[in-house]
Amino acid sequence: MKLRKQVTVCGGAIFCVAVFSLYLMLDRVQHDPGRRHGGVSFPRNQISVLQNRIEQLEQLLEENHQIVNHIKDSVLELTGNADAHPGLLALQGNGSWVLPTDNHQTFLSVFPQDCQFALWNKEQNTDLQMLDVYSALKFDNVDGGAWKQGFEITYEQHEWDNEPLQVFVVPHSHNDPGWIKTFDKYYFDQTQHILNNMLLKLQEDTKRRFIWAEISFFSKWWDNIDAQKKAAVRRLAAEGQLEFVTGGWVMTDEANSHYFAMVDQLIEGHQWLENNIGVIPKSGWAIDPFGHSSTMSYLLKRSNLTSMLIQRVHYSIKKHFAANKILEFMWRQTWDTDSSTDIFCHLMPFYSYDVPHTCGPDPKTCCQFDFRRLPGGRISCPWKVPPKVINDANVAERASLLLDQYRKKSKLFKSKVVLIPLGDDFRYDKALEWDQQFQNYEKLFNYMNSHPDLHVQIQFGSLSEYFDAVYKANGVSPGSKPPSYPVLSGDFFTYADREDHYWSGYFTSRPFYKNLDRVLESHLRAAEILYSLALNHVRRTGVGIRYPVSDYRFLTEARRNIGLFQHHDAITGTSKEVVVVDYGLRLFHSLMNLKRVIINAAHFLVLQSKNDYKYDESSLFLQLDDRRQTHDTLPEKTVIKLESLPRYVVVFNPIEQDRLCVISVLTTTPRVKVTLIDGSNLPTQISAVWKSPTDMATDAYQVSFVARLPALGLAVFQLSETFTAPVNSNVAIYLRNRDVTVSKKEPFSVKILESSINDFFIENQHMQVWFNGVTGLMENIKRKDDQQEQKVRTEFVWYGTRTFKDKSGAYLFLPDGEARAYISKQTPITRITQGPLFSEVISFYRHFHQIIRLYNLPGAEGLSLDVSIVVDIHDQVNRELAMRLSTGIESGDMFFTDLNAFQVTPSKIQPRKYFQKLPLQANFYPMPAMAYIQDNHSRLTIHTAQSLGVSSLRSGQLEIILDRRLMQDDNRGLGQGLKDNKLTCNRFRILLERRVTSNKLSLGSLFQGLDVVNVQPTALSLLYPAKPSNNSLVFLKPMEISTFRIRMV
Repeated sequence: MKLRKQVTVCGGAIFCVAVFSLYLMLDRVQHDPGRRHGGVSFPRNQISVLQNRIEQLEQLLEENHQIVNHIKDSVLELTGNADAHPGLLALQGNGSWVLPTDNHQTFLSVFPQDCQFALWNKEQNTDLQMLDVYSALKFDNVDGGAWKQGFEITYEQHEWDNEPLQVFVVPHSHNDPGWIKTFDKYYFDQTQHILNNMLLKLQEDTKRRFIWAEISFFSKWWDNIDAQKKAAVRRLAAEGQLEFVTGGWVMTDEANSHYFAMVDQLIEGHQWLENNIGVIPKSGWAIDPFGHSSTMSYLLKRSNLTSMLIQRVHYSIKKHFAANKILEFMWRQTWDTDSSTDIFCHLMPFYSYDVPHTCGPDPKTCCQFDFRRLPGGRISCPWKVPPKVINDANVAERASLLLDQYRKKSKLFKSKVVLIPLGDDFRYDKALEWDQQFQNYEKLFNYMNSHPDLHVQIQFGSLSEYFDAVYKANGVSPGSKPPSYPVLSGDFFTYADREDHYWSGYFTSRPFYKNLDRVLESHLRAAEILYSLALNHVRRTGVGIRYPVSDYRFLTEARRNIGLFQHHDAITGTSKEVVVVDYGLRLFHSLMNLKRVIINAAHFLVLQSKNDYKYDESSLFLQLDDRRQTHDTLPEKTVIKLESLPRYVVVFNPIEQDRLCVISVLTTTPRVKVTLIDGSNLPTQISAVWKSPTDMATDAYQVSFVARLPALGLAVFQLSETFTAPVNSNVAIYLRNRDVTVSKKEPFSVKILESSINDFFIENQHMQVWFNGVTGLMENIKRKDDQQEQKVRTEFVWYGTRTFKDKSGAYLFLPDGEARAYISKQTPITRITQGPLFSEVISFYRHFHQIIRLYNLPGAEGLSLDVSIVVDIHDQVNRELAMRLSTGIESGDMFFTDLNAFQVTPSKIQPRKYFQKLPLQANFYPMPAMAYIQDNHSRLTIHTAQSLGVSSLRSGQLEIILDRRLMQDDNRGLGQGLKDNKLTCNRFRILLERRVTSNKLSLGSLFQGLDVVNVQPTALSLLYPAKPSNNSLVFLKPMEISTFRIRMV
């Protein structure tokens, strides 16, 4: 599929939909029986699977091709140099490269029939929009009595005379796949016993029920039981006694997770259930994620679930919904103009999901019906009134007390069907608890059901049985909208469980691992694509005996480790330090294995003669251009040793768009030329490598070159020594009177400014970026197509924590007031590098250094700033470092954030509002991929490569929390602060756009739909020698390599 340059640009408009579909197809793995092909033995269950995946990918790419052909008809006057080879720039006689001007229009006409996001302002038909709800509420937190965060509930005794109250008591056990203990420790200490007891106790009585959510645990238990027990599990599931809810690998976090990973863990769990148990989940169960995203409701709807349940929502929202009987609603996506995305949602009304807060509004009463808390046990009721064993003497009194709570709870809902969860964290791990709960409740049930005057029908039930009863009571089919039930759009961030305790800290906690998660996700995507295509070639060429088809196990392991890390105490950064290490090692282990998969597949694919392929496990033919020493360190670039023979760089572009970008590698010599296989020279820039702000390395040089990468393709570049003088970058260093020595080295020009504090700028064909001469930080941006200069000032600030009562911790952000300016004891050193391909400014402070790079390229690469901030706050006490962007944009109190990198187009992105009636910490939101502010003239967007917390506390500002170091627990069960900070690199793209009032969009706005992980010029680069250093019989010569364009044929 060959795309012209204009199609590449406009293709960003459909990126999210295309990538989502592509990724879903690549992961839709079925376990079909193994077979043989052409005399080659392949692993069981893989060949027919991969054939289906290839066929589906072919169909998807064909559909995508048709869409792009339609879009390009709306592009005006995008000709000029579009047909010229974009990778070849003019070489002048003085040895410098002249970059071509971009003849493309900066603004494109967008027609409704071309791009659905052009319709984003179409009026939506919903009853509730969460931003409007937030605007209307007072958030006054009035004491509600027994239900402290609610109100007194009353009812009439005869309300149920004509229609009895239906009560479904749903036993459950919430199992965190890592939190206080590691995943394996939890399994061996508790989870395996819960499931063993479940299998035994459910078979004792067919009226008993149990629901289970975490498939990661269940699959581990399944692997350790015999065939007879597996058959019993299947029977219990088929008969409805055991229900799997949601069915994901974990109960995913909904704030920080990328939708790729959310889909992955959902597919992994659902396929496991279908292949092993033979069931497909019907209902969602999310009782512990710290806030809820509409992305999850969309994914559940598209996974054919009909209903869902959520729990952790701001207590004032719960009170408001309860007072208006709208705790059950149809959850609709913001872009949906009809009802195609609606899913029925139940919001639990009270403080928590434990027994004291689920039977009714009075936890003191409800706790008396948690029979694990009977006197003599390990846990008791905090309200000092213990449960009582149910017997003939007290059953009437106890039933009356419990039924009163059930009736009060039912008054908060529209139907006379009430859900009563019965469980808590890691419950039912002892056989005694099963007996205590089921036997005592059975006595209560028998009494209530045998007294018609009570007008109640009560039973143990599954979650889906409850939902089915609600649908039946309203006379609608499962999944349909009951009459008078409201339609809601929006999300449920930011969560507060009491007082002003907002859970906005975990949006940033442990950012190193949030970034590592995204790195592994991008590697998994690349590995899956390359492996699938390599295996397709293997099948056609019949060399499967030599190709490591067993690499598939690494893909499965990586999907499961990424899935595990989406758990709401993993990617959130809210586990104990030993558990964080366990997660990190799992991610690191999978990252190393995926590199191996990528290397093996790329090696095979770049060879013209597949028969020359030889696999040697002990000595891989290729190596990646970066490596990590441990799970908690940043990657280091590989230095390519250039001698008499050339070296080759293979670059893979894992997205379905052509890309023009700058690729940088390290070499042992500055005299390097980069060529295509046909001998064409590519534009290069040679830059120094620095060991410190002022110490130039003597054994490494950075070689950067411009490359056009084919969509979903591999490209090969040759590096060789040259006697021609290279195009070197120039360096200027602002010392600001610091007493330091600057090391210089040929062939670089280094200008030392010992005392200058003059402002300075870097520029490309699109813009000038000005920096403060004193701080070295960005001050403003002037686009060359706009006469107005736009202030875009970068500042860094500290947040402290309270000195009394509760303090900030892994979950909570409880600042001691507004942020204070970051003040450095020493003046910063600023190093400026300028060259034909890119220019960059690096300012070095004690706790961070900021790198702002401006590429001299047309299109989105040149319209945006590449920003990296390396943060190290390990010596701080109770401080949080934030970056603040201050502009002249009159954004007022409005700003916008994405949800899970899925809700990123104008029709899907979430509008946010700074509420003065709420505390500062309540106005921070998750930023998994992007945030922006805008007015009628300009928009400033920041794209992020890792999830962090963001806010706009004043008009024209965006503020991002970069890292947090906190010395204490915040009393949410973790028992630790955040003291294991790592050297962390946070990466961003900053894009400033002009807005127009017609039906035209700025070219740069098309960039906003792209995932920064894929857009940034960090395509996976592989290095290999011209003559392998291993014992391979393959000798790679230039004529044997071609730029490998992946086509589905």
